[in-house]
Amino acid sequence: MVEVVPIHFPEGTAIAVTVRLPKTTLLAVTTDNGYIMCGALDVGLLNERLASREILAGRAVGVKTIQELLDAPLESVTTTAENQGISAGMIGREAVARMF
Repeated sequence: MVEVVPIHFPEGTAIAVTVRLPKTTLLAVTTDNGYIMCGALDVGLLNERLASREILAGRAVGVKTIQELLDAPLESVTTTAENQGISAGMIGREAVARMF
């Protein structure tokens, strides 16, 4: 099952996506410019093999719901995110607000 829900921020509206797969759930919150995602996100791949794309993204681990993703500290972020003032340890909600 796939669930798509808008999440309103003072800066704009983000889209939360939940994809329920067998034995796992993928979670993401995205804006037009970037996204945060659950532990399935490979930040190393984005920074190394896809560096030319300058992807603005962050990863939180151990989250099981969109609310947990928004409330969790990011475990890692892309170089592009760092260049935009988003850092590991920042709460997901704060990172998304900086992605508008």
